[in-house]
Amino acid sequence: MENLKKKSMIFIVLLGIVSLFSDMTHEGARSISGQYLEILGASAAVVGFIGGLGELLGYSIRFFSGRLADKTHKYWPLAIFGYFINLLSVPLIALFPHWQWAILPIVFERIGRGIRVPPRDAMLSFATKSIGSGWGFGIHEFLDQLGAVIGPIFVSIILFLLGENNFRIAFFLLIIPATFAIGVLFFSRFQYPVPSKLEVKLVEFDSKGLPKLFWIYCLCVLGFAMGFLDFVLIAFHLEKTRLIAQPMIPILYAFAMGIDGVSALAFGKLFDKYGFIILLFAIVISVFANPLIFLTRSVYLIVIGMTCWGIGMGALESIIKAAVANIVPMDKRGSAFGIFNTLLGIFWFIGSFICGILYGISPTYLVVFSVTAQLFSIGSFLYFRSSLRV
Repeated sequence: MENLKKKSMIFIVLLGIVSLFSDMTHEGARSISGQYLEILGASAAVVGFIGGLGELLGYSIRFFSGRLADKTHKYWPLAIFGYFINLLSVPLIALFPHWQWAILPIVFERIGRGIRVPPRDAMLSFATKSIGSGWGFGIHEFLDQLGAVIGPIFVSIILFLLGENNFRIAFFLLIIPATFAIGVLFFSRFQYPVPSKLEVKLVEFDSKGLPKLFWIYCLCVLGFAMGFLDFVLIAFHLEKTRLIAQPMIPILYAFAMGIDGVSALAFGKLFDKYGFIILLFAIVISVFANPLIFLTRSVYLIVIGMTCWGIGMGALESIIKAAVANIVPMDKRGSAFGIFNTLLGIFWFIGSFICGILYGISPTYLVVFSVTAQLFSIGSFLYFRSSLRV
């Protein structure tokens, strides 16, 4: 048993290192993609549409990727294929000096991420069973967000050393962490060719589909997804109001990513001990994010709001996934993660789109909508508390 735990932990850390270098690559690229497209002459409408389209396609394709992973059990080939598209699209952006072409690898980067996430999460779920799903996904998310912090800093250093407008060189140099990610990925593949062997207990295969509890859980979480804003709109607000100096906005994002990683570790450990009440607690904290960010003019309150936002993101990327692993049988997890991530992405996209429209009328309307959506999520958890054991 102890040997299995050790093997599982090594596997989780290896995939975490892959995600660290992967996030360095694509989060580094995302931190400058908007500015690069603006310099190439793209309008704000085009940038917003491409960003939304990439996320929607990336999340939608997870449904098919997850189903394919469960049917074929080819978790590694699907994950590797997705990582190649995801990572190699980034340096390709440097080859296109016109926005009409540069948007293609930007969208393909999101599609590649969508392909790799369900099989990767399914493999992670096999390994986390022996050490605790919350703790296992928390460790992975911590390493993932460490890369999300380092990536934008890496790009900022390149631009500082070479000059502010050398975006194409910055995109090209992101091939360095991408190469490390692919190298560790292949090493992990050869060390753990069949990750399902890391699953602790045997489960009975069920041909009837996903359990009812899974759909109840989806209902409870989707309100949270609708009310949780992407950082793009937050950055837009901070830039427009000039409440925070322009160079400090990426630093604020890196700070929130750090909170994300630390909270994922803490909540992951607590989730294994106390269950869904910890997820509910994280959602309650995240409710305060948008009011503090959009309705105040105090830098200190905005930083507190971003702390709440980082905690919500930590829950979104760790214990929310860990709960799926606990609810769904082993042979259905690829499909479950695919469906869950697709629904999450669609509702997150719809919520962000509505919030964008409401922000144009008044930030107050945005806050009312987002808080209402998240309160619906909290109410759903409380209503189904007996089923979820909240």
